[in-house]
Amino acid sequence: MSEPTVDQLLSALSEAAELGAGRVPEGELETVRRIAGRASERRALSSEHTVVGFFGATGSGKSSLMNALAGESVARTHVRRPTTSVPLAAVWNPRGASDLLDWLQVSDRRIMDRPFAADRDGRGQDLSLILIDLPDFDSVALEHRAIAERLAGQVDVLVWVVDPQKYADAVIHRDFIAPLATHASVTAAVLNQVDRLPEHEVGRVVDSLRGLLRGDGLERVQVLPVSATQGTGIDDLRRLIARFASERKAASQRLAADVRGAAARLEAAGVPGKLRTADAQALERGLGTAANVDAVAQAVASSYRKRAGQITGWPLTAWLLRLAPDPLRRLHLSFGRDRRDAGQHRAEVNRTGMPPMNAAQRAQAGLAVRSYADAAAAGLGEGWTAAIHEHAADALESLPSELDRAVARTDLGARGSWWWPLLAALQWLALVVAVIGGIWLLLPILLPLWSMVAPVIPQVEGTESWLDGWPIPLVGLIGGVLLGIVLGIIGALVGGAIGAARRSRARRRLRKQVSAVAHASIVLPIEGERERAREFAVAVARASGRKR
Repeated sequence: MSEPTVDQLLSALSEAAELGAGRVPEGELETVRRIAGRASERRALSSEHTVVGFFGATGSGKSSLMNALAGESVARTHVRRPTTSVPLAAVWNPRGASDLLDWLQVSDRRIMDRPFAADRDGRGQDLSLILIDLPDFDSVALEHRAIAERLAGQVDVLVWVVDPQKYADAVIHRDFIAPLATHASVTAAVLNQVDRLPEHEVGRVVDSLRGLLRGDGLERVQVLPVSATQGTGIDDLRRLIARFASERKAASQRLAADVRGAAARLEAAGVPGKLRTADAQALERGLGTAANVDAVAQAVASSYRKRAGQITGWPLTAWLLRLAPDPLRRLHLSFGRDRRDAGQHRAEVNRTGMPPMNAAQRAQAGLAVRSYADAAAAGLGEGWTAAIHEHAADALESLPSELDRAVARTDLGARGSWWWPLLAALQWLALVVAVIGGIWLLLPILLPLWSMVAPVIPQVEGTESWLDGWPIPLVGLIGGVLLGIVLGIIGALVGGAIGAARRSRARRRLRKQVSAVAHASIVLPIEGERERAREFAVAVARASGRKR
């Protein structure tokens, strides 16, 4: 698989910065934008020239090293420190280098006539090269350190120059080398002034420097022992720099390393973890409890039983049920709706008559929403976590009214049943029979009072049962009353069973509506934030040169 180009890395970094706006600390984004802008500026300048910067502490011999490489005295050296107050550039093949040096803000320039290095045949190589001698980064003059820090972010190749006395100095390792550990491919380390060490000590000091560089994150950086005054190792360093210049890859490698380093600063934002089904279920259960789903479902069952009793109960006592308020009507909830008016009902904005959420219900809703937000934010940094919890807080503000409307628009399915009129007709028939039988029994007593002939009361005959000899009106009276009571008991049992089934169905429908509210008000906004975080993580991975 081919390495991504600098343009691809820059595009991914810009996308990451855009996605991270408001979620990643602005200081980090500003650094990323600055690095991306600097990389874009460098790409617009000479791609032929390789810029090599010499960085080091006071007395490390950077200027002497540059003079030795140039083969002539281009940099001022002196025992008095510091000697370099402004950066100095030695330029080979100056065509096209002026704009690049202007961008580097290096005004002191020396055009070199002699070739920097010879090829295998001994002929001078035509290299487009710029060597820069920089001020000491540990100078007592703060502006010197500022120049060194700025150019450390601009040159193509970084050469860290140390001496046997200060090679372990924490300042260069902590403040300069370690932060640029991702730039190993364009980094070299020079242990200068090895002539001051006993010959048998040189290898030990070089190994010690390698160990320090590994601790800084530079595993495979070449360490060259050099003496600028005696010429030891100068040819090796010259060949290394010539290789950088001849390959013409250092600028792109440096820019790629800059982008990767910037992307690494964004990786702390994290990657969203996977939400479990149980997390969404816990949210829906919590909101269902806060919305009084079970109470409304119980009201459906109670309302069904009450209305069934009113219609199918014994007419002489069923009217008493009408004195109690209907549980659903008390909540301003309908029994159900026909299919033909379902669409119109959904278009209406409904509210129930249920009391507002109390403190316990609000706490239950808040706990459910915050727990879901915590699960959704797992693996993410502070910025993304804060954004997710902000969405959760916004949802909590409107949640009471949204849940109330969800309950109001639910088809509770508490309408009456087909068997109610049938059982009611039987009840009234039994009552009529009982009333006729009772009146018939009273006629022999009441008619003589008005001098009227009393009718003969017929009796049951020929049944060959215990009913034989019973007055027919009395059988009608007792039978009608008993039948009404039995029908009332049957109606109550059937109504209770169907009411329980309606309660379960209403609970399912209510939970579906609560789930829709949870999805629209909480899950979708939070998932949108998580998707943005995923896209951000993918962009960061691409900017780091990784595929995700």
